[in-house]
Amino acid sequence: MHKILKIVALVLSLAGIGVLVNIIAKGDDAIKAAALDGDTSIVDPMAIIAYITLGLVLAFVLFFVIKNLVTGGKSLKNTLIGLGAFILVLVIAYAVSGGDVNQYFYNGIEATEGESKLVGAGLVAFYILILTAAGTMLFSGIKKLIK
Repeated sequence: MHKILKIVALVLSLAGIGVLVNIIAKGDDAIKAAALDGDTSIVDPMAIIAYITLGLVLAFVLFFVIKNLVTGGKSLKNTLIGLGAFILVLVIAYAVSGGDVNQYFYNGIEATEGESKLVGAGLVAFYILILTAAGTMLFSGIKKLIK
């Protein structure tokens, strides 16, 4: 499997280098002029290679994470506890965030109350997680000082 991954990485690398050489050969002015006309065919292959690479990396990461979780009983329990705690934080954040009565626009489109509530929940979840991380680091530092 390692050999196959090395070959795939080599093929994607060579394709990326080839596309990069093509982009450099065309020059900035040609790319900008084509983009103004709506033609992005010069840089599209690079984006496609990047999407393929990202997809492969995510697939392999998910595969190996799930494989390691299934083979290790203790790690599965700890992972599920952590996942449950994270979901609990998200549920609490959504419950305490309220929809905003102000009107917000993005590119001329008005944000709905539900979208506003999701943004608020994301912010509240971020604050809860930051405070939890800071508290954990503080607790750990004080515990080390006491010992």
